[in-house]
Amino acid sequence: MNVNSAFRARLKRGDRCVGTFVKTAHPAVIEILGAAGFDFLVLDAEHAPIGREGVDHCVLAARAAGIALLVRVPSPTVEWIQTVLDCGAAGVMVPRVSNVAEASRIAASVGYGPGGRGFSPSTRAAGYGQRSIKTHLELAREDTVLVIQIEDPQGVANANSIAGVPGVDCLFVGPVDLAVANGLTDPVDAEIMTQCDSVVREAAASGVAAGVFVPNIRSAARWEEGGARFLVVGTDQSFLKSGAAAAT
Repeated sequence: MNVNSAFRARLKRGDRCVGTFVKTAHPAVIEILGAAGFDFLVLDAEHAPIGREGVDHCVLAARAAGIALLVRVPSPTVEWIQTVLDCGAAGVMVPRVSNVAEASRIAASVGYGPGGRGFSPSTRAAGYGQRSIKTHLELAREDTVLVIQIEDPQGVANANSIAGVPGVDCLFVGPVDLAVANGLTDPVDAEIMTQCDSVVREAAASGVAAGVFVPNIRSAARWEEGGARFLVVGTDQSFLKSGAAAAT
């Protein structure tokens, strides 16, 4: 079992998985974080200036480091999803999903066939032509994690239905994104906490992983008590800043 399929298996079992966002698309950053004890990394191509070449280099570094690397794509297009998965990423995190129709279209894009991504045997994911088409199609589903990000009140209201879309492995909620979408600036506002709790609860009840962003591991306990198992803790930037501040 390779690192990608092993990670998806852990997520499906309900194991506690701890990772972080990576904003700096450099192989050395991936190697360092890969040796730090995380279960996975999420390369943030939504909010950082990361293109296809950066994704490719970081996926290669993650494979060498033996850690699962997901990519948060900037848009839910087949082109972006295909790029990420052809490079060999462990999966995709797709932001701003509000309803079942959007989630269904994204889930189709992750797979092959009608509405799905194009197939090429020459990619890293396909073993550069060393896998048969049949083998690659079978392994592609086992190797790929689809994380749907809930960021607005509509998504919160539809969380149960979105979680039921075939192919969705995890619902992820970020308190900051949700606060801004609600016209608020405090991510720990009582209403935001209620909405986040609702997403975590609906995901867990639907049999998919519940995920949440937390600034540090100490703040993860309340979410774990509610059923969250996919924990994204801080970013490479926040670690760099806090480490530098501690040294001055």
